[in-house]
Amino acid sequence: MMRRIAVLDAPTNLGLRPPTPSSVPGCGKAPGALRDHDLLARLRARDAGCLTPPRYDPGDWRPGDGVCHAREIGDYSVALADRIGSIIDRGEFPLVLGGDCSVLLGSALAMHRLGEAVGGRIGLVFVDGHSDFRHPGNASYVGAAAGEDLALVTGRGQADLAAIEGRRPYFRDIDVVVLGIRAQDEYRLDLQAAGIITRPVPALRAEGAARTAQWAHEQLADCAGYWVHIDVDVLDPAVMPAVDAPDPGGIAFAELEILLAGLVDTPHCLGVELTVFDPDYDPDGTYAAEIVNTVVAGLAPVTAPEAVPPRLLPGPSAAPSPRRGNGRPVPPVAAAAAASAAGVAAAASGAADHGDAQSLTVDADEPGPAAVFGLEPVGPPASAGPGRLRRSSAAAAGLEATLGSAPGPGSGPGAASRSGPGPAPGGGSVAEPEPDSVPPDEDTPRSAAGFA
Repeated sequence: MMRRIAVLDAPTNLGLRPPTPSSVPGCGKAPGALRDHDLLARLRARDAGCLTPPRYDPGDWRPGDGVCHAREIGDYSVALADRIGSIIDRGEFPLVLGGDCSVLLGSALAMHRLGEAVGGRIGLVFVDGHSDFRHPGNASYVGAAAGEDLALVTGRGQADLAAIEGRRPYFRDIDVVVLGIRAQDEYRLDLQAAGIITRPVPALRAEGAARTAQWAHEQLADCAGYWVHIDVDVLDPAVMPAVDAPDPGGIAFAELEILLAGLVDTPHCLGVELTVFDPDYDPDGTYAAEIVNTVVAGLAPVTAPEAVPPRLLPGPSAAPSPRRGNGRPVPPVAAAAAASAAGVAAAASGAADHGDAQSLTVDADEPGPAAVFGLEPVGPPASAGPGRLRRSSAAAAGLEATLGSAPGPGSGPGAASRSGPGPAPGGGSVAEPEPDSVPPDEDTPRSAAGFA
C-alpha cells in the first residue's frame, strides 16, 4: 500500500533575527523555490496548501524580553498543528516545507496531541547542524526561537511556547535522537546531561547514514511513532551555503538522501519537515534543485508500491475513535506492518542519479571539498581556471565508504564562521545588528549576540 504525501507550506521566518537591520530572513521564500523545481509533481503529492505566517516585526524587542515574536509563533504553532493533524487524519504522510526551525513547535504540538489520543509517546529524530538547545538555564537571555526550538519542544523555556495547551514537554528527553550536529556544538554537554541521545557528524559518518537511520529507529522503539525534523544546515556549506548559519563539518547530499530514506522506510515515521533553506543566497536556483532531488529520492520509500501504511492509521473496521483536544476524530493505533527493506538500498543505488544537479564554482586545481564530497570537474580543464563540478556516479554510490573528513573552516563557497560577522553566503558583507535591538540568532555565539 502506497502512502500519499501531502505537502504543506509553512513559510514562517518569525524564529530568526534580521540578517541586516533593514531586511528580513529569506527562508520564508523556501517553499515557493522548492515548488518551482516540480517537487509536488515528482513526489505525486497532494497540495495541502500554505499556512500564511504573521508579519515579521521585532518591534521594540530587547534582551530580557523572552523569545521575540512569541505570541505570533505560539498562535502559528497551534494553527500548524491543526493542519498537520488533518493530514494525518486523512491517512497521508505530511511533508512540511519551512520556514525556519520554529515550525518544529507546531509539529511537536501535533505529535503530542496524537500521542495523547492513542495512548503512546511520539518521538523526534532531530537532523540539524546545530543543537538549537539554548534556553534560560544555559544562556543569559533568549530571543530567536529558531536557535531554541529543541529546548522549547523538550519543555525548557517560557510557557507560552514550551507549554501550549498545557502540554509540557511535547517530546520527552529520552524520546529524542539528535543527528548531524557538529562535534564542537556549543550545547553538546547540555544535551548529554539531559540524557538526549546524539550522533554528531564524525560518528554518523563512521557508522554510515543507512546504519545511523536504523540506529535512530531502534532508539525510539518504545515510541508509537516519530516525527523527523531536517534543517538543511546539516549539510556542509561547501555544498549548501544557502542557509542563515553555514557551519563547516557537515554531511553531503548523498548522505542526507540515504539517511532520509532510512528514517522514512518504516510505518513508525509519521512525517517530515524541512527548514532553513534561504533562496536569497541561491539566485540561480542551483541549491533548490539539489534539495528537491535529494528529498524526492529520500522519500521514495514512502511512495513505493510496497510501502507500508502509517502505524497510526485506522484499520478497515475501526470502531468510533476518541477525539483530539481540537475536536477532530483521532485514528486508533493499527497493527504495525513489516517495514520495507528496499527503500534504503534503492536510495543508495540511486544516489548518483541526481548528482549532476550539483553546481559549485571552485578552483579545479585544488582538492579540498571537491575530493571530499565526491565531485569531479566538468567543462573547462583545470588550466582554464574555475569550472563547474558535478558529483561522480561512483563517488555518490559509494559515498559512505569513501567519504573522508569534512572540509575545514573556510572551505567551499559561502562557508562562514559562527564566531562573528563576516561574508554572507551569497557574497558581500552583512552588517551585524546591534545586540540590544534584535534577538540572538541560532548561529550567533553569545559574545556576538550580546550574551554575557
